Amino acid sequence: MNVLNGSIINCFSVTFIIRNIKAFIKFLSKAVFISSFIFSFLILSVYFTLLFKPLYYMDIGILNIENSSGLNKNELKSNYNYVITYVTQNTNEEFNLPTLPSSIHGKIHFKEVKVIFDKLKIMLFFSILLSIIGILINKKRKTIRYLLTSSISLIVIPMLLLIPFLVNFDKSFTTFHHIFFNNNYWLFDIKSDPIITILPQSFFFHCAILMIFLITICSITLSFIYKKAKKSHSL
Repeated sequence: MNVLNGSIINCFSVTFIIRNIKAFIKFLSKAVFISSFIFSFLILSVYFTLLFKPLYYMDIGILNIENSSGLNKNELKSNYNYVITYVTQNTNEEFNLPTLPSSIHGKIHFKEVKVIFDKLKIMLFFSILLSIIGILINKKRKTIRYLLTSSISLIVIPMLLLIPFLVNFDKSFTTFHHIFFNNNYWLFDIKSDPIITILPQSFFFHCAILMIFLITICSITLSFIYKKAKKSHSL
């Protein structure tokens, strides 16, 4: 009798463990998929903002960058375009601005920025890949809940980012650099790295606002798709 009871208990324990392992794997796979799905939109928003040169061209006039830098509009565009090309394209060339000098520390900083964006490219690739796999699995299972979860997450993220940006952008800007860089090479000397004069902090604030706007649009779009899909499923 004791042997029988022991066998039943052991069988129950094994079944319980297997069930929990399966539940954990299912939860983990969902978390990985939704995280990848969200990261895809976040990274794409970053890249869109970075490559959206009209924002800087517009800020040349709004922020009066010609006067503060002493450069004309063509020079400003040329140097800015070089920076964007350098940090986004696959190249091992040394950082050399068209018409402005750069210090060793300045060149190292932009190299570090480039490394960050190179890593973002890799993250974007795998995020999109996992997202596609997850979407196909959810489509097969006829579930659309991930759209709502992602939509809510994407609306919460910009709200959380917007608060510190609006309260104290200077501190947020500094904190950002402390998180992503393990040195102070980003603190440029205007004499050795005059590029700081063509990239005012207000411009980065406008970039942050554009990214938050894009993320919000993505959230609204996903919410709309979810509601439309849910309505069609209920018919």
